[in-house]
Amino acid sequence: MDGPELRSELEKQHAESYGWALCCCARDRSQAEEVLQNAYLKVLQGKARYDGRAAFKTWFFGVIRRTAAEERRRNLLRRMKHGLWRPRVVPAESPADALDRSQAQTLLGRAMQALPPRQYRVLQLVFYHGLSLAETAQVMAISIGSVRTHYARGKESVRRQLQEKSSDETGTGTRLVANVLW
Repeated sequence: MDGPELRSELEKQHAESYGWALCCCARDRSQAEEVLQNAYLKVLQGKARYDGRAAFKTWFFGVIRRTAAEERRRNLLRRMKHGLWRPRVVPAESPADALDRSQAQTLLGRAMQALPPRQYRVLQLVFYHGLSLAETAQVMAISIGSVRTHYARGKESVRRQLQEKSSDETGTGTRLVANVLW
């Protein structure tokens, strides 16, 4: 793939790529922007090369995942070297974000965030980025069987959490769950 064609593909995938970068960076916007920029640089400088064995989107999501992991390791080592290491606390959702979301989206977001990281990423790739389970396995560099397991367990966990939350908050149990993806 040559320069102009590569740039065009990157531009087409930008919005979804940013969403995936946010997922890989625990919803930290500045870190996601940095990771995405570094992933673009890797591709444009030829450090990461598309060989055509997978869909472009699948391949590029893998580049983003690996870049995010590199950044996390680099940041951890830097903090440890300077004695600044502390467990990372994910900030609470801002009031502005809460106002922008519906009740069902907020409950789904919380249920997804409570999942183990692999289950969260599998569901993120399948539901928000439209990847198949096979493509998700390629992006995450794990087996298709592992992806299927994480997918099934993650979906069941989210379903259970939504049923519990909607029962607690609305007393109807399944009405709110029916409005969210399942």
